Amino acid sequence: MFEDKIYNQKMDKTFEVFTKELSSLRTGRANASMLDLIRVDVYGQKMPINQLGTITTPEARTISIQVWDLNNVTLIDSAIKKSDLGLNPQIDGQLIRLPIPDLSEERRNEIKKMIKSMGEKCKVSIRNIRREANDELKSLLKSKDISEDEEKKSEKIVQKYTDENIKKIDDKVTSKETEIMTI
Repeated sequence: MFEDKIYNQKMDKTFEVFTKELSSLRTGRANASMLDLIRVDVYGQKMPINQLGTITTPEARTISIQVWDLNNVTLIDSAIKKSDLGLNPQIDGQLIRLPIPDLSEERRNEIKKMIKSMGEKCKVSIRNIRREANDELKSLLKSKDISEDEEKKSEKIVQKYTDENIKKIDDKVTSKETEIMTI
């Protein structure tokens, strides 16, 4: 039997990942989640910064990282410099300060392009999930596990989920672009 809920959950999960990626973009305000996508090569594996120290935002334009192991300070510093966040860490013993500069018009436009690109990738993922669902429906119809009416009905449900998620993505992209341009 066809389970449209599974595909709806997959689409929801894809949207969650997209939202998390968007929150890691630099918007001109200090936000600890900006560092979520950065991985540091320590102890023979790549680890997120929040597993190597305590991340706080003491001021609106500063992120502080209290690194637990002094040996990791330079590794975290270089990982941040290599990232595309454009931040310049200031090291003070085991404390790394990240001043968040104002976004230039050029950088805002770059970020806008990144947001659009992330949105498009997410939409492609949603459409791939729809295709996967429709393929399953066709194979169920071929093996006579469902009728043509059931197939059409299920296709409409999957399309409805797809349309809803595409709209959520478009709305999120628009609101994030507005946020970037107004700060």
